[in-house]
Amino acid sequence: MKWFNKPASETQITHGQRLWLYVVATIIMFLLVVPTLIVIPMSFSASQYLEFPPKEWSFRWYEFYFNSNSWMSATATSLKAGLYTMLVATPLGVMASYGLYVCSHPAARLVYLLLITPIMIPVILIAIGSFYIYVQIGLVNTMFGLVVAHTILALPLVIIVVTSAFKSYDMGQEQAARSLGASRFIAFMTVTLPQIRFSVITAALLAFLTSFDEVIIAMFVSGGDNSTLTKNMFNALRDQIDPTIASISTIMIVISSSLVIVTQIFARGRGVK
Repeated sequence: MKWFNKPASETQITHGQRLWLYVVATIIMFLLVVPTLIVIPMSFSASQYLEFPPKEWSFRWYEFYFNSNSWMSATATSLKAGLYTMLVATPLGVMASYGLYVCSHPAARLVYLLLITPIMIPVILIAIGSFYIYVQIGLVNTMFGLVVAHTILALPLVIIVVTSAFKSYDMGQEQAARSLGASRFIAFMTVTLPQIRFSVITAALLAFLTSFDEVIIAMFVSGGDNSTLTKNMFNALRDQIDPTIASISTIMIVISSSLVIVTQIFARGRGVK
């Protein structure tokens, strides 16, 4: 019972006083995680239909997925779109965060709000707007158009994560490097970036996952040879429901979880808190 009387934070609030919060958090986590865990055993079902628990176990739906040209093509498209989105959104977000952080102009706050606007409005509106513009300029069903649309969604996340890192960073270190003759770019690359690298890596990971898991925009602007995995999954659920969807979902869970775990291991290995 001593644990209940120990302080849970610097405000001396005890774990016992926070017990209600732990209960609520546990219930929320249970509701979020259990549906995901149910999908995993369903993916190993030998049945022609989704069933839980499976009466017979089999890898048939994983074999079908990996032997399907259409599913493999969609998976490659999603991976490429996620990678390109990460490579575009991460440097743009870091530059925007850095520029806004060092800028003392009153309009900087307004620019920041404009840049993170995409996470404040429904994704369906972004999808409709992107589709309307893409039709005019011929970017529908293209990889370039898909990456641009996904970058719009990922950029605010990168900016928020990196900006939070700058708030705990002592800019005096970069200024010291510049006073010794380094240019702003060299000072940033050699002094500032190494110290916020974990936040940048986290932001890049979020940018990739934002693109890889996105479905609404993909429904509007991707198709043909550039149809994404999530779009094909949505169409398959609409047209016919088979355990292939469960197997793909399991693979996506493994990919997303693995990236998060690798990031955390990297942080601990580098001594980042």
